[in-house]
Amino acid sequence: MKKSVLKSTVALAVLFILAFVPVTSNAQCAMCRATVESNVGTGSKEPESQVGSGLNTGILYLMVIPYILIGTVGFLWYKSNKKKNVSTN
Repeated sequence: MKKSVLKSTVALAVLFILAFVPVTSNAQCAMCRATVESNVGTGSKEPESQVGSGLNTGILYLMVIPYILIGTVGFLWYKSNKKKNVSTN
């Protein structure tokens, strides 16, 4: 029982870290990047980097959500099958 609680806590902590810690990445699709570059004026470079940074963060969050959902379903399926195997033995 204690091992499963510990494993669940560690898995939850890793998931939290991966989901909410900002990651520096250049995960931009070509169309999104072109749209941002064309919509940002010819002013200073600072607002452009803020818009691009926000866009990167949004893309990363959208990319992570399906993995979280699939992982959750897989984990629940695993736990359900494990309980069925224990009860039949």
